[in-house]
Amino acid sequence: MPQQIFHDLFRAMPGLAVQCSGLCARYAPPAELVLFVTGFGPTGTARDALAEGMIRLAEEARLLAKGQPVAETGSGSFAAALALACYRTGHPITLCLPDSVPLARRQQLAALGARLAICPAEGGRAACASKARALAAGRGHYYLNWCANDLNPEYHRRVTAPALRHALDDRLDFFVAGAGSCGTLTGCGEYLKAWSGNIQVVAVEPAESRVLEGGAPGRHGLDGIGFGFVPENYNPYIVDRIQPVTTGDGKKFAGEVLLCDGIPAAPSAGAVIGAGLELAMDPANAGKRIVAVVDHLARY
Repeated sequence: MPQQIFHDLFRAMPGLAVQCSGLCARYAPPAELVLFVTGFGPTGTARDALAEGMIRLAEEARLLAKGQPVAETGSGSFAAALALACYRTGHPITLCLPDSVPLARRQQLAALGARLAICPAEGGRAACASKARALAAGRGHYYLNWCANDLNPEYHRRVTAPALRHALDDRLDFFVAGAGSCGTLTGCGEYLKAWSGNIQVVAVEPAESRVLEGGAPGRHGLDGIGFGFVPENYNPYIVDRIQPVTTGDGKKFAGEVLLCDGIPAAPSAGAVIGAGLELAMDPANAGKRIVAVVDHLARY
């Protein structure tokens, strides 16, 4: 019973608007910085609700039949969230991942109920995607393909963005989000732009891997954003500004928001907070409200 209550709670609460008064007291920005904190599920990210939401939307669209198996690539937080969501919704899940994934992580994903299809690491993302497509073509799996599936931004159009507007009493001037699968960025950005053309949408990516700006992918420490490629979910036409943030700054602001406001943000969330704070510090934005989506919570 307690687990069911917790599950219902995080599904019913897409996010929580938080005034980061401690951080703002330290920097005294002329604009207002508000965090929209998500990620109350078991993985500590917004991907728990997203994974189940995408499954439900696929079922609604009759793309996914009752009990039909699902295939996906990757081994990160979305893979874990999807394994849990598939278990709850009755869909067997096969995760296609490279053989470079550590054994401990493979065991964790298997313990969550996922079957694993191991692909050669030298084949990169393409090898994993090829295996997932083969499962879809030959064994009747539904390849979710969350970085290139409009059900990802559609979930955020239907759930996250309306919840954000309601939590903020329809008052926001800038919307700041990290660029991972780009579902939050595109879904919320499109919804907010349709509601008010005056809202500015800011995409945050690692300074070490500036692929949204046409740069080469690079290694960084902001897990959850900066996948090293431009996801098909990304809609550049609703993005007004791309803000690169270093791994060092992401860690710095994650530490500061924990100490100042008690919010356990991961470095990727710290990067989004840092980008929001930079906008808030700009005198040209005095009196405006900057909303930064914090969707990766750290475990301490």
